[in-house]
Amino acid sequence: MSRRLSRRALGAAAEAFVAAQLETQGYSIRARNWRSPFGEIDLIVEGQGWLRFIEVRARRTDQFGAPEESLTPRKRQRLLQTALAYLGQLEGPEPCWRVDLAAVSLDAQGRPISVTFFENILEA
Repeated sequence: MSRRLSRRALGAAAEAFVAAQLETQGYSIRARNWRSPFGEIDLIVEGQGWLRFIEVRARRTDQFGAPEESLTPRKRQRLLQTALAYLGQLEGPEPCWRVDLAAVSLDAQGRPISVTFFENILEA
């Protein structure tokens, strides 16, 4: 096995790290890697009056920019479409919801060391 973790393994580690952080803040995980025809949402969590759709981005270095800089306008549009698809399957009144970004910093071995949350990333 390679000493360097694959992108998929890095992403999974970052997502697990973010999920654990959110659980310690009182959020419950509703879904991980939820898919629709439009795309995938890494984490869907509920708590503190919100249903949050979380996109997780991770980087080992800032050589190619910070994790939050890697979110393109096209990906933002796909996140919105996917969140709306999830909401469309729910019964009852629409909850308060938003799309957030979790920017995870990794150490040289690919282990998550910190996370910064950017709330409501679809607002202008």
